[in-house]
Amino acid sequence: MKPQVLQLNPILIPAINDKLASLYVVHKHFELPDPQAWLREHGASIDAVITGGHTGISRAMLERLPALKVVAVNGVGTDAVDLAYCRDRGLPVTATLGALTEDVADLAIGLLIAACRNLCAGDRFVRNGQWELHPQPNAIPLARRFSGMRVGIVGMGRVGRAVAVRAAAFGCPIRYTDLRAMDDVAYRFVPGLVDLARESDALVLCAAADQAEGIVDAAVLDALGPRGFLVNVARGRLVNEADLTQALAGGRIAGAGLDVFVDEPRVPLALRQSDSVTLQAHRASATWETRTAMAEMVLASVAQALAGERPAMSLTT
Repeated sequence: MKPQVLQLNPILIPAINDKLASLYVVHKHFELPDPQAWLREHGASIDAVITGGHTGISRAMLERLPALKVVAVNGVGTDAVDLAYCRDRGLPVTATLGALTEDVADLAIGLLIAACRNLCAGDRFVRNGQWELHPQPNAIPLARRFSGMRVGIVGMGRVGRAVAVRAAAFGCPIRYTDLRAMDDVAYRFVPGLVDLARESDALVLCAAADQAEGIVDAAVLDALGPRGFLVNVARGRLVNEADLTQALAGGRIAGAGLDVFVDEPRVPLALRQSDSVTLQAHRASATWETRTAMAEMVLASVAQALAGERPAMSLTT
């Protein structure tokens, strides 16, 4: 009999779904009419769980899956998984570490260029017919050059390093902050976040920082200053959104490019209405190439665990 897999989030790659169906009996939790009743009746038969970074899996659900051999997260975030409980239980929790790096770094640079050059406002100006009505050269305010900007990176892990490589190609001096200086990084380390903001024209958040919250606050934004830009492709909760909206409204920073938010999918109205902000719907990894690579890693993790092996991407065992 095929192993039983409980899938908590959809996978959008048809070939991966076909492969899952060929190897396992897949139960799509998100399509069940009464998930709680189903778990009570069938939870003891589940061998593997596939979930997403935001959904994770609750301890209460884990406790209903006594035969579970692996939790495979289709993403890099494990905030919503009780790792300590899984570790105590000897349960592997895997993530798709490394698969998202290039796409997230690409989007960080894209958001920064879009914010600096007012690309979204310019698009609306043309799309809404305003160019015909206001053809004069000064109808749109002058923008800010990205090339050569001082870029401060918060979190010099995989994504931070990839962002640094891309920004350096534009002639940008790079500084960074992290829990410690990295011996294998040539860029200048700045211990304090406020100091890094003060020395930067753009602050790019790349830190996993699962336990950090609101570290980009009014003091950091004021240090970044009225010509500074903030980009967040890391965690929404790293930013105090009330302080950010006030800084943008008061012209205390020049703009922002945001892919993540504190209470997704709810985004503050002030951010949605601001022409100084470029917004994305948490889509940094949303390319066919990366989503396919992530799903393949999930498949590999499940197969390894069900074969009695330690999954290569395990974070707990």
